[in-house]
Amino acid sequence: MMKQVHRLFPKLFFSTLASKEIYIPQYREPSSDEINKLQEFISQSKRLFIISGAGISTESGIPDYRSEGVGLYARTTNRPMMYQEFLTNPKRYRMYWARNYVGWPTFSAFQPNQTHKTFANWETQNKVFWHVTQNVDSLLTKAGCELLSELHGCSARVVCVDCGYKGITREQLQEIISKDNPVWTAQSNTINPDADVYLTEEQLSDFKPPRCPQCSGRIRPDVTFFGANVDRGLVNFIKEQLSKSDAVLVAGSSLEVMSSYRFILAAQEFKLPIAIVNIGKTRGDPAAKLKISTRCGSILPLIKMN
Repeated sequence: MMKQVHRLFPKLFFSTLASKEIYIPQYREPSSDEINKLQEFISQSKRLFIISGAGISTESGIPDYRSEGVGLYARTTNRPMMYQEFLTNPKRYRMYWARNYVGWPTFSAFQPNQTHKTFANWETQNKVFWHVTQNVDSLLTKAGCELLSELHGCSARVVCVDCGYKGITREQLQEIISKDNPVWTAQSNTINPDADVYLTEEQLSDFKPPRCPQCSGRIRPDVTFFGANVDRGLVNFIKEQLSKSDAVLVAGSSLEVMSSYRFILAAQEFKLPIAIVNIGKTRGDPAAKLKISTRCGSILPLIKMN
């Protein structure tokens, strides 16, 4: 594996094949019976509510946190930065942005796979009533999905912590960081979830982190950090959409975090049937009418629209 960093836009170089396979846990192909059962479940729904997680994007080459054997937690002792660290510790703020700056060109270049495209196609066929994703990678939007709530935000947007300014995109911020660090370079041969990479303390020493163009305050990706809360208004809106749906499909999520699992609890209250497609166990398995442990891309594109 080879890594090169350019002066203006650092970039990680991965084998396309390797990057798409290395982060997918071991799985088995779905049986014909499982395909038929999922087909029946989807066909019976007229207002389908989808909950999607990191498992739909590992097939595009983006690692996740929790997958057995291949997720970040299984591969390393690294853990995501907590929001309070980001806000209160200037060294951690600088570390976050240096790592994100190096990882962003690779992270932003990932493309939708067949699962993202399948969900976009289902929208055009009027199958999807609403879709909530835990992912911050924008791949569903790139695929054409519009009936979508990004539960944990979107890494392609940035916002000022201090004044709320949202006048620039993450791509524009990359150019600003580059101009503020004309001679700084760093190297990493890893890419972690949310555009994170690993850098040493020595690599971080001369990096100048970005500030808000409007108030010179702290700026962050428009995502929900670990240790922060999802916007209550957004949660209420999603629950309202769920109440108007007639079935729930979970795709590529372990449902381990409460921010997504709460919608399974709500679906049970609404007495909605639940189907889950995910490699391995999920927190929502006991509530599921149908559970299929396989790769999303091996079964969802096979489902036909009525």
